[in-house]
Formats: sequence, structure tokens, C-alpha cells
Amino acid sequence: MTNLKGKTALVTGASRGIGRASALTLAKDGAQVLIHYSSGEKEADAVVAEIRAAGGKATKVGGDLRQADGPHALARQVREIVGERLDILVANAGISKAASIEDTTVEDFDNLFAVNVRAPYFLVQQLLPVLGKGSSVVLLSSLAAHSAVGALPAYAATKGAVDTLVKHFAAALGERGIRVNAVAPGVVATDMSNFTKTDAGREATLGMQALKRIAQPDDIAGAVAFLASDNARWVTGDTLHVDGGSKL
Repeated sequence: MTNLKGKTALVTGASRGIGRASALTLAKDGAQVLIHYSSGEKEADAVVAEIRAAGGKATKVGGDLRQADGPHALARQVREIVGERLDILVANAGISKAASIEDTTVEDFDNLFAVNVRAPYFLVQQLLPVLGKGSSVVLLSSLAAHSAVGALPAYAATKGAVDTLVKHFAAALGERGIRVNAVAPGVVATDMSNFTKTDAGREATLGMQALKRIAQPDDIAGAVAFLASDNARWVTGDTLHVDGGSKL
């Protein structure tokens, strides 16, 4: 367990999957957590209720990050709640679309980059006034950013962009004492990876991993909490592969 007592955190896309698990872990470690959701308000309410039932502090914040002004509107809400200080930003919200090069539409391509790249970029920008020395930003990369897996060329490009942003953000914000890193999960049992529920999908996943089981959101959340904590105080500009030894 990491000690995040007294810290404030925002987790985007926290109503389910890796975002939900990350929010629960940060709260368990002592942080006050803002639970961002886009369409899953009931799910966000459930996460807030679970954290509060365990004695933690949580508040939900809604916002559509597909929209150009979505990050700006979300940042305004966050700043009203946290005041002058945000210690942890986990930019987890993301979308995926499996499609070949030939079948990828301009609309799909633009939506992927809007949510997966543009939103975290401008969320960081808009939250800079409340991020300061000791703050940690954790972005979500993917195995797809560095290995060809499935029919995901456009999605993979967004995660490659995230890896690039990590380095540039870390270099630019280091003088302020702000750390910026990413986690790169492999296949995780979430709504985004429903193929793992089939025998063929499970077999394909296990066939490319050193560790022979399907990852759960909690497996990724622990790495997120580590990067958010002072235990990772000398880690910045890095993308941590949390993929069970995939594609070695």
C-alpha cells in the first residue's frame, strides 16, 4: 500500500474498468478521489458509494471528453472542488475501435484522437494552475503502442502519441516538480476487451504472454497508484509496461 493520505486525485473514465479500479485503489491508499464519468453516471455513483462506505472521500464529476471544450469544462469543475491543489491526475479515459486500415473512417479516426490524445493534452494544460511540486500525472498507453496486436492501427497511433506526450510533458514540467508517466497495459478483462470471454480470444491472449492468466483491472491499478505516489518520486518521463510479459 502507498500512503496517499491528504492527497487529492482526479481519475478520468473512472466509472468502470481500469479507471474504476485505479480510483478505488487511490482511495484505499488515502486519497480524496474525483470520479469522472462521461455517460455512466449510475456506475460513477456506485464507485463513489463504495469509496465512502469504506471510509474514503469521493465526488463524481461529469464531462464529455469527445468535445473540443470537454477538458476545459472538466478542469473548471475540478478546480472548483479541489481549490488550489491537485496532487494526482490519472488521465485514463479512452476509447477503442477495431478496424483495418481500409475500414477506418475519418470520423472514427478523429474520435479516437479526440478522446485518447487531445483530451489528456488539454486537461493537463487546463489543470496546470493547480498542479505543482510533488504532483503526479499518469497517462494511459497500451501494448498496442509498441507491438502490432489486432486490427488497431488508428487506436495504436493514439497510444504512440501518448508515449510521446509523456516525454515532452515530463521534460517541460520537471522544473515545476511535476512528474509525468504512463502505464501501458496489455490485454485486460474490461469492456474494451470482450474477446477475452471467448475460448479463441483467451487462447490468443495467453499465447503472447509470459504470465498465463488474463489481467484484471486491479493488476493495472496497483501500477497507477505506484506512479502516483512518492514511492515513484524519482520516476518521470517513463512508460511502465504492465502487460504480464506480452510480446517478449
